[in-house]
Amino acid sequence: MKTVIQRVTSASVVVNNSIHAGITKGLLVFLGIEICDSESSADFLSRKILDLRIFSDENDKMNLSVKDISGELLIVSQFTLCTVEKSGNRPSFSNAEIPKKAKYLYEYFIERTINYYHRSKVFSGVFAEMMKINSINDGPVTILMERK
Repeated sequence: MKTVIQRVTSASVVVNNSIHAGITKGLLVFLGIEICDSESSADFLSRKILDLRIFSDENDKMNLSVKDISGELLIVSQFTLCTVEKSGNRPSFSNAEIPKKAKYLYEYFIERTINYYHRSKVFSGVFAEMMKINSINDGPVTILMERK
């Protein structure tokens, strides 16, 4: 399971030309689900992301988590994180999990994040839909995190 986590002042996901979900200050999380990923990977990454201290405290030090600031999360599935590097220029997505299992783990990840934090603070994109993501990165702060 691979994630790209961006600290944002706002982010939204647009599906079929209308806003599906949006957040203010918080984290935009892109989630790639690979073959052999499991519920334990989702549990680990969900907790790790919620506890990640990348927001500034009163001394302007990155010392606070999204929970500490009562921030929001926007979680978006992104199978393109599961690329396999080859010698050519066209990416291979052979490491991406099959859609049925990937959807289950994506939804499981969202539910675990809600359970660890708060339903009113966690939003998501639409699995396997063409989405347009708008975000204003804060910093910018971007973290890559994965769990095999």
